[in-house]
Amino acid sequence: MKKILAVIPARYASTRFPAKMLADIMGKTLIQRVYEQVAQVPNLHKVVIATDHPLIEAESKRFGAEVLMTAEHHPSGTDRIQEAYTLLAEHFDYIINIQGDEPFIKPEQIAMLVQLIVESHAPIATLVHAIKHETDLTNPNVVKVVFDKEHFALYFSRNCLPYLRGHESGEWLKKHHFYRHIGLYAYRTDTLAQITKLKTSYLEQAEQLEQLRWLENGFRIKVGVTPHSSQGIDTPEDLEMVLKTHL
Repeated sequence: MKKILAVIPARYASTRFPAKMLADIMGKTLIQRVYEQVAQVPNLHKVVIATDHPLIEAESKRFGAEVLMTAEHHPSGTDRIQEAYTLLAEHFDYIINIQGDEPFIKPEQIAMLVQLIVESHAPIATLVHAIKHETDLTNPNVVKVVFDKEHFALYFSRNCLPYLRGHESGEWLKKHHFYRHIGLYAYRTDTLAQITKLKTSYLEQAEQLEQLRWLENGFRIKVGVTPHSSQGIDTPEDLEMVLKTHL
């Protein structure tokens, strides 16, 4: 049986929403809500929070989570996860990266990602969701994905993918299926060690999307289509919207 580790990277100094991991969401902190969703997933052998700040460490311990203190200045959550795995000094076959700002991530999504990476034997796996609203096509914060017939990613972009030549943009959703990326990843542990050593790539710099570095270096990313959307919290305004939606 494959051993699977889930890591929740939880950085304190978010540019657009500092200390958001400690924000209150209906009586629980953001990081606690994320952890409790992940803890419901079967077949995970361990769930840990990887943080860079003692306040998040203390809060994580308060609600009973295992927490690891990692370096403050990691360029990405992926690098933080690799350090956390190294600190554990325990072998796992796969690592699941769950964003710390997804308080209502569904356990079914994570379970689907686990199944996808194990059954496909792909080096990396992720999830996408069908785009339903035209505004998402032009929103640069909604990352679009195109993939091949075997469901391996071809490209990720902040622009609309694909461009439908000969059709008005208002008709695009009627003419084609578009997909948004959900920021969950699964990696083989050997793959994670390799991709965190790669240099920043041209496409990654252009789009500010880390996964393009992996594609540019020949790592295939298996894509699973989930019926469930995702609602991350990047700003105080996002938090207000979540509270209005779920109250």
